Parts: sequence; structure tokens; C-alpha cells
Amino acid sequence: MDLFEYQGKHYLTQFGIPIPRGVLATTVSEALENSAQLGFPLVVKAQVLVGGRGKAGGIRLCHDAAELTREVERILGMDIRGHTVERIWLEEAAEIEAEYYVSFTLDRGRKQHLGMLSREGGVEIETVAAEDPAAIARLRINPVKDFTREAIAEWVDGAGLAGSATEALITFLQNLYRCYLEGDATLVEINPLILDRAGKTIALDAKVTLDPAASFRHPEWGEFSENPIPDPRERLAKQFGLQYVGLSGNVGIIANGAGLAMSTVDIVDQVGGSAANFLDIGGGANARRMADALSVIHQDEKVRVIFINIFGGITRCDEIAKGILQAMREVELRCPLVVRLDGTNAVEGRSILASHRQEWLKSESDMLNAAKRAVKLANTS
Repeated sequence: MDLFEYQGKHYLTQFGIPIPRGVLATTVSEALENSAQLGFPLVVKAQVLVGGRGKAGGIRLCHDAAELTREVERILGMDIRGHTVERIWLEEAAEIEAEYYVSFTLDRGRKQHLGMLSREGGVEIETVAAEDPAAIARLRINPVKDFTREAIAEWVDGAGLAGSATEALITFLQNLYRCYLEGDATLVEINPLILDRAGKTIALDAKVTLDPAASFRHPEWGEFSENPIPDPRERLAKQFGLQYVGLSGNVGIIANGAGLAMSTVDIVDQVGGSAANFLDIGGGANARRMADALSVIHQDEKVRVIFINIFGGITRCDEIAKGILQAMREVELRCPLVVRLDGTNAVEGRSILASHRQEWLKSESDMLNAAKRAVKLANTS
């Protein structure tokens, strides 16, 4: 669940993170009225769930009401990488002494939290990561151990940020990690984190992604439910009530169960392929559910094959096979399906698929061979 910058900043303040004073506006008149709370100069910032706002002209410094009117009229309604600006954030201008970069996220491969810190903050951080990775100090954190001030101090020193503001920076990072952990975020990123001329550390920007699986602990997250979902595949999946995460590969994945779906993504990678998504259709793998899942995956033009990996339990594999065939009649396929059925009535299910086997439907009895066939088809189609 991605938050707009202004929402992310408000979220950070719950954990003691300092941010500049700011107000929201959706019209020119509202911007002019609200600007009185801040005074000039102030910064106008487009609010969209995508990066690159500064380079696109979505962030501007304004020195008076006339300049503010002109910039708000220009920014509202503009397109930034496919996202229309419908709201802006007005923020007091900061006196910047230094710009840094910091983030916390999850290193899934190592099953640890990952902190990244750099003295090269700002709009070109992606270039820094690609051309000078040593400029980013990475710290992996054991999730069952405390993140001590001593560890943070070593991290700060390793990033070359030690100085007169070290203690304030350590406190800032400690609070940011608490926001990431206790706030049930999967990502908190501040770029830039600034040191102002008074020696204060301030979050000048905020990118926050919350873990939707933790929403039962946070009824207050209801205010974020209307945020647009940037990925059109994920928007459609939400309409159908499917658990979907878009990835960048060319093998579409459908599985019944989150654990099986994750294992399917992993095995596709192990045999040399790349998954286009994680999609869990849950326990009821009926024809309607399968058709919805196929419709979502067909939104992704990169997909060259769809790997359906089903383990039948209460839902029998013969019923699942009938559901797959019915779904194929409802959805106009543009790529082949590789189906692996195992579990209750798996033999009967595979028999049903075999009787309807055609160019668009391939059946395998085990997960490894199914993954290999799917990857081969994806790489040759």
C-alpha cells in the first residue's frame, strides 16, 4: 500500500521524525489560501505515486503569490509518467546544508531487514547506486535482535556522515527504523534527508509503503484505502479480490495458496526463468476464479506463458481441471498454459486435461518439469 508523500510524512511524525511544515491543496484558490500558513518562499510539490517528479517539473520553488498561482496552474492536471496530478503539497522552503539518502526495507533473500545510507542524497541517487555502489552503506539487521545506537553509530561512520550532528542523526535513524518496524512498513525511504543550517535533521521527502497483510492491526489505515494503485494489473486483481503482486519477468504464475505461489516463483527462477507475477487464487480454484486470474495476467504484455500450479486439498483436482477448461473458453488466450496438478484426484484431473490437450494447454505431473517446460516456452515463443 503506497502512500503519497504528504501521507508518508504524516506517518513519519507519529514516530518522532521531523518534517517541514506543509499544507495540502487541490485547487489554485485553495493553494493561495493555505499558503498564508507558511509564507514565502515555499515549495510546490506534485503528489503522485511515482518517482521522477522533480525532473518532470512537478516540484517548484515559489517566492510570491503570482509565482505560486502560475506554478499551481501548471502542475495540477499535468501527467507525470502516466499519473495525473490531482493534489499538491505546499511546503516551507528549507535552508539545506547537506543532503543524504536513507531507507529501510526487507532483504528477502537473506531474511533480514536492510538499511541503506548515503551522503549522496538527491534526485540522482539511482545513478549513484548504479555507478558507485560503494557510496551507499548497507546494513543488514537481524529482525530478532535490537538495533542499537552503537550499531547505528558505526553505520553512520561507515557512510562518512559522522560530524557535529551525529547524535541527532543517530536518533533520527533510530526513530525511522521504529517507524519501519512498528509501523508495519515494507519500505521507508527518505531522499533527501537533510541537515539544515541550524544543524537539524529533517525528512524533506518521504516514500512509505505499508504491508497490507498488517492492516488488521491498523484500522486507521482506512484513510489510505482510496489511494490509486499504480500498477494496472494490481488494480484489476483488487477488483477481483485476488492476491497479486506484479513482477518483471515473462512467466505468469497462478497458484492456490500463498506458500505455493511463492515456491512457484522461486522454482521458475531456479530453472532459469523469471516470474511476471505472484498470484494466489486461494482455496476456491473454480472456473470463475481461474478466468479472473487469467484476465489479470493477460494485462501484462510481457507474459509469454502462464504456469498454473495447483495442489488439490478440499478442492479436488478433477474439479479444478474442469474449471481451467471452462476458464479457457471464457478468456481469449494469447499464450500457452502449463498446468501442474497434484493432490486429491490429481490423476483424474490430469486425465481431463489430457483429453482436451491442444497447442495452448500443456500438462505436467510434477512441479519441476512444469517449471522447466514453462520457462522453455517463455524463452522460445
